[in-house]
Amino acid sequence: MTIIWEVTDKTLRRIYLTDERYSHLMKHRDLQNKFELIKNTLEKPLKIIQQEDNVNWYYGYDKGRRWKEKYLRLIVKYLNGKGFIITAYFVEHLK
Repeated sequence: MTIIWEVTDKTLRRIYLTDERYSHLMKHRDLQNKFELIKNTLEKPLKIIQQEDNVNWYYGYDKGRRWKEKYLRLIVKYLNGKGFIITAYFVEHLK
């Protein structure tokens, strides 16, 4: 497993994207060419929701998107003080 990139989120925690998770995200056609949006969502999210002790949902907004699902939801899991992206997808509303 190789780390492709790493960013510091709004809460000053490090979050990384691995090559395996990158391959997973590339299976979602609507996420292709959205890596600046993904990084920006982690660095400056509209909202962060804690789902479990070690899982957060980060929300960003894609104003240029044609479909009604304009909010990007990033699922991030934390282990040993660092976060990694599990998956991402677009939703119509913030939760």
